[in-house]
Amino acid sequence: METTTLTFTDLVAVGLQAVDSRMRQATYANQPELDSAVELLLGARGKRLRPTLVLLSGGLLGADYERTIDMAAAIELLHTATLVHDDLIDGSLLRRGHPTLNARWEGGATVLIGDYIFARAAQLAATTQSLSSVQSFARTLTVIVKGELNQLLGSSVSDLRTAYFERVYAKTGSLFELAAEAPAQLAQVSPSIQRTMKDFGRSLGIAFQIVDDVLDFAGQAEEVGKPVASDLRNGLITLPTLHHLESHPDDADMVERLTRGELPPHEQDRLILAIRNSGGVQAALGEAEGYVESCLTMLSQLPSDRPEHQALADLANYVVHRTS
Repeated sequence: METTTLTFTDLVAVGLQAVDSRMRQATYANQPELDSAVELLLGARGKRLRPTLVLLSGGLLGADYERTIDMAAAIELLHTATLVHDDLIDGSLLRRGHPTLNARWEGGATVLIGDYIFARAAQLAATTQSLSSVQSFARTLTVIVKGELNQLLGSSVSDLRTAYFERVYAKTGSLFELAAEAPAQLAQVSPSIQRTMKDFGRSLGIAFQIVDDVLDFAGQAEEVGKPVASDLRNGLITLPTLHHLESHPDDADMVERLTRGELPPHEQDRLILAIRNSGGVQAALGEAEGYVESCLTMLSQLPSDRPEHQALADLANYVVHRTS
């Protein structure tokens, strides 16, 4: 394998600047209030892991650079649009430590801004002129929206663990899956490599979301950008809670009451402390590490003569060792 001292962030630094520029070009509407709202969203930079995955995957497989930039920008805009709608549905007032769009705008305007970003993301994806990647983009959008509907209206799946992983795939796994699969489609590599990249992205996304759910319990509010255990307080059961329930079935009634909004704050605090002090958080992190191990196994089947190969391994390891 070619050795390099570059980290995965060094390899994509220039590309991410191009992605940010492309997103702003794509979303400029010559409408001051809309442009201001979109700039607010794009300015609240997250980790940019999805475009990073696109750029590294495209570099590894030899995809056209400009088309890779377009797809990376499209996927990050798609992600941004989902956050706008997520925050509105959840009533969230903070995202990454900053006020959300719906904390500043009326609900109808927030929905339309999210819709506008969805539309511009689709236009950017179409500029790649890759039918297969555009089809994958459309499939992912469908999965994400269906997942949001299931969360809002209630899933037909009664098993909590199955429902959790379906939600994780729809919310995060599907977008990481697209971020790894689309560059392979742009590069027109063999179907087997395309499938490997797709599986790599899905496993990485699931690991990422599990770690997010772990940090929701184990992290500090100022680091994760939201109150600790906010998901459970909002009635959302995640993997640390599921592991806690497996070893403490007597707490099932408390969890059920919490999801129905019937648990007083002091009892919520007691339950959250119990989950934090049990093995649930560590067990959930162990599952995330298992998904990353699968990623590394899949990566061993891919070309290893470019620095992006090691960078993808570093990215996978970062996902489970991050603190925010």
